[in-house]
Amino acid sequence: MSLPVLSLCKPSLSRSVQLASSTSAVAATRHISSQSLLDGARELVIQHQGSEYHLRLTRNDKLILTK
Repeated sequence: MSLPVLSLCKPSLSRSVQLASSTSAVAATRHISSQSLLDGARELVIQHQGSEYHLRLTRNDKLILTK
């Protein structure tokens, strides 16, 4: 079984400047449901700066992120 992979990238300089100049930091924060991320699976692999992180859904419906 192949696990889905989510890649995270560093924001560009212009994006960082836009976020810093924003009047509300809350407006810049994205929200996404865990169900959308996992898409029916119990584990998701996230690649970040050359490392893999595993986001797992436990039997008690808790999320655990491990490297």
